[in-house]
Amino acid sequence: MDELTSSGPAGPRLQAVVAHPDDETFGCGGLLLHAAASGYTTFVTCATRGEAGRDRSGRSGAELGAVREEELRCAGELLGVAEVDLLGFADSGMVGPAPAGSLVGAELADVVDAIANSLRRVRPDVVVTLDASDGHRDHERVRVATLQAATEVGVDVVYLSCLSQSLMRRWVQHMRAHEQHRQHAREEMPVLGSPDHEISTVIDVHMHRAQLEIAMAAHASQDSPYDGLTDDLRDAFLDTARARRVVPAWDGTSRERDLCRGVPSTTAPAVGRTLDSLAVLASRRHPHGTQCWWNHLQARWDCTNATRFPS
Repeated sequence: MDELTSSGPAGPRLQAVVAHPDDETFGCGGLLLHAAASGYTTFVTCATRGEAGRDRSGRSGAELGAVREEELRCAGELLGVAEVDLLGFADSGMVGPAPAGSLVGAELADVVDAIANSLRRVRPDVVVTLDASDGHRDHERVRVATLQAATEVGVDVVYLSCLSQSLMRRWVQHMRAHEQHRQHAREEMPVLGSPDHEISTVIDVHMHRAQLEIAMAAHASQDSPYDGLTDDLRDAFLDTARARRVVPAWDGTSRERDLCRGVPSTTAPAVGRTLDSLAVLASRRHPHGTQCWWNHLQARWDCTNATRFPS
């Protein structure tokens, strides 16, 4: 696709980069609705069609991918997204050898290049991607690649859409009590979610809840992670959008109640240094080889003892 021209929609642009159809809704839906209502033109870039595994109707492979792409585009319209773009990588699946051409099976540089090209075309003021704190290797791949691509392109503001660790602890407890068949109900699962003290941005999105519910329902082939939860836990997840601002780095003090719209030009050199260091950190793993998280606030690795995924 050609670069969007200045004759396109005026105002700030927000681009969400995700791994699978439904990530934009289950993971970023409240944030996208808030951004659209706040005057942003929003875009979604999805790396895969989510064709791994089978849905409840037994569809798989290309058939499932086509269904999920249509669900993605429908949900995007319901979320007020101006454009949905797919990068064409294959879904890697949760575990096992990553297929050739899949998000994890492809060279990281190829994933970075694909995302960077999309960022150059859209020219977003703000980029949002997943914090990957649910342990899915495709989510991690997109997080790493998006941070590197944002560095390369020079995006001023970058957020990780977050799952709160305290809420995820409650979610896992619920799954173990009521949904033992779910993979996340396993006793050996690592701690999920971003530490609450690292969440920089907490936005009230309850006024968009009805529309978010409609968008989630558009992903009819998938089980919602919020189905079956108690009302209070479901409300806690869906009435608040949480994110971690990594560019420019949050100072760890006052939390934002809205999105950062840009960076003053006087701070641009510091932002460049932050982006450079972030790219280095995002592209490496802790020496012992398990999936770990770089704690930006404390400048150290947080180790979750997650299962090693194939690279």
